[in-house]
Amino acid sequence: MLYYLAQVLAESVPGLNVLRYLTFRSGAAVLLALFLVFMFGPRLIEMLRVRQGKGQPIRDDGPESHFSKRGTPTMGGLMILASILITTLLLANYANPYVWGVLFVLVGYGTIGFYDDYLKVTKQSAAGFSGKIRLSAEFVIALIAVWIFTRMSDPALAGKLAVPFFKDVLIDLGWFYYVFAAVVIVGAANAVNLTDGLDGLAIVPVMIASASFALIVYLAGHKVFADYLQIHYVRGVGELAIIAGAIVGAGLGFLWYNAPPAQIFMGDTGSLALGGALGAFAVATKHELVLAIIGGLFVLEAISVIVQVISFKLTGKRVFRMAPLHHHFEKKGWKEETIVIRFWIISVVLALIGLATLKLR
Repeated sequence: MLYYLAQVLAESVPGLNVLRYLTFRSGAAVLLALFLVFMFGPRLIEMLRVRQGKGQPIRDDGPESHFSKRGTPTMGGLMILASILITTLLLANYANPYVWGVLFVLVGYGTIGFYDDYLKVTKQSAAGFSGKIRLSAEFVIALIAVWIFTRMSDPALAGKLAVPFFKDVLIDLGWFYYVFAAVVIVGAANAVNLTDGLDGLAIVPVMIASASFALIVYLAGHKVFADYLQIHYVRGVGELAIIAGAIVGAGLGFLWYNAPPAQIFMGDTGSLALGGALGAFAVATKHELVLAIIGGLFVLEAISVIVQVISFKLTGKRVFRMAPLHHHFEKKGWKEETIVIRFWIISVVLALIGLATLKLR
C-alpha cells in the first residue's frame, strides 16, 4: 500500500520517495513488525490464557523441568503471522508473484499449525491431527508455491538445482525438481517445528536464518551484485527481503514474551509457518542447499529424531536419551538456558558459513 502511495505522490510529497527503495522498506519492515507485536501482543496473550485454560499440553515422558510450564498458553505464532502479514501488505510490491508465493506458504502452514494447536489444546493431548493428512496438506501447499516460483524464474534456471561453491554448476532435475523443492519447504517447516521445544530456542535461529536470507534475496535479485558475486540472478526475488525483515522484527517482538520463563509458546501455528517461509526463500532464490547450512541447527534436530526412530524400530535401542536433540542434553543435566544460548551460537556460526558460500566460488 505505502509502496504504491509513494509511486503516486513521491514527486509532490517530500521524503516519500524513500519508500521506493527496497533497502529502506526492508529496514522499515523490521521496525514496523516489531512495533505491531508490542502493540497487540499483551492483549493476545491474555486472551489466549483465558480461552485455553490449561494451556499447551506437556508430555508426561518429557524432561521434569517442563512440568512447571503447565498453563502457559500456546498459538503465539498468531502475533508473529499477523505482524508479518500487515507489514508485508503495507510495504511490499503487490505485483510481485514471489511475495504472494511466500505469503501463500506462510498463511497455509500457519493455518495447518493453528488447527493442530487447536486440537491439542481442546483435547489436552500432545497429539494433533493425523500426520499423513497434515503432511499431504503441506506438500500440496509447497507444490503450488514451487509452481509459482518456477513460472517466475528464468527458463535457464527453471527445474535446476544450484550447487554452492560452484558458480556454473546447475543440475537439471526436470520434473523431479518440483518434488525436491517441495521436500525442502516441507522439511524446513517440520525441522523448525521440532526445534521449538524450549523457551526462545527456535525463534532466534529463525531470525538469524531470516536475516541471512534477507541478504541473499536482495543480492540474488540485484543484477549488479549477483554478477559480481557470481550467483544466479533471479529477477524480482529481492522483494522478499521485506518479508524476511518482517520475520526478524516480529521474531524480536515475540522473543520479548517468549524469553525464559515464557509467557507464551509459539506453537505449531508459528513454527510451521516460519520454517515453511525459510524453505520458500531458499527455493525462490535457488539456494536450497545453502539453507541446509544456514539452517543447520534445524537439520541436526530433525536428523536426531529420524535416527532415534530408525534405531529404536530396528534394534529396540535409543541413540539419544530423548529426541529431538535439545531434550537429549536436558536429560544429561544441562540447564535450559545453557542449551538455548549454545544452540544460538551454533546458529550464528552456521549462518556465517552459509553466507560465505556467496563469495567462495
